Amino acid sequence: MNAAPDEPLQRVADLPGVGAAVDETRTVVDRLLGHRILRRRSSDVSMESALRGARASAVLDGARAELEEVRAGRSDDPRIKGALRVSGELGLLAETWTKAPRQVLARLHSLAAADGIADESLGRPRHDGEDVRDPLDLGRPPRAAEVAARIDALDALLATPAKVPALVVGAVVHGELAALRPFGWGDGMVARAAERLTLIARGLDPKSLVPTELGYLELGDEYALALRGYQTGTPDGVGGWVAYCCRAVAAGARDSLATCEALQRG
Repeated sequence: MNAAPDEPLQRVADLPGVGAAVDETRTVVDRLLGHRILRRRSSDVSMESALRGARASAVLDGARAELEEVRAGRSDDPRIKGALRVSGELGLLAETWTKAPRQVLARLHSLAAADGIADESLGRPRHDGEDVRDPLDLGRPPRAAEVAARIDALDALLATPAKVPALVVGAVVHGELAALRPFGWGDGMVARAAERLTLIARGLDPKSLVPTELGYLELGDEYALALRGYQTGTPDGVGGWVAYCCRAVAAGARDSLATCEALQRG
C-alpha cells in the first residue's frame, strides 16, 4: 500500500524540537494577527512587509542596498528589482500555488530573474552543465534528473491538504528549492517566496503580513549552516532546519508587530 503524501511531512513534524518551535512561532504570529491596528491599516502593514521582505531576500542573494534606497526606487541591482516583482505578485499566486506549483515556480523565476538572465532561460529548469549561482556556498547542486524527481515529490506534497502545520510544510518547501537550485539564478529568492506562499495559502499568514525573508536576514549567520544540515537528510539536520525556519518566521512577525506599533503611535 502506498504511503499517504503527507506522511513524510508528519515524520518531519514529529522530529524532536519541531513541535515546540512551531508552537512558539504560532504564538508570535497570532499576536501579530490580533493587533488592533490591522482592523483599519492591514494593507499598510502588508505593503511594508512586502518591501522589507523583498529587500531582505535580495540581500541574501548578494545584493547591496539600504531599505530607504529600495523604498525610493533608487536601486538598479537586478536582484532588488526581481525581489520586488516577486513580492508584489505573491497575493495573486497564492491560490494557484497548491494547484499548480510548477506553473507558479516558473512564474516566480521569471519575475525574479527578468533583469539577470536571458529571456529564453526565464522559468526554464536548468540543464546539467549550466552555471548555477551559489551565494550561500552550498556546494555542487543536484543533477537535473534528481531535481525533476524531487520537484515531482514536492508537487504531490503541496497538492495534498496536509494535517501538519503550515510552518513545517513551508520549511520543507524552502529547504528543497534552496537545496535543488532548479533554475541556476535567483533560486534563493524563489525558495523564500515559495515558503511565504505556503504560509499564505495554508492560512498561517493569509494577509501576507510576515516578512519571513527579513527573519532569515536577521539570522543570516545560521542560514547556510542550517541549509547544509537540511541537505544531509538526517533527522537532526532536517529538524534543525525546520526549527530554524520557525525562528526566522517569528523574527519576521516581530518586525511587523513593530510596524503595527509605529502605525498606532502615528
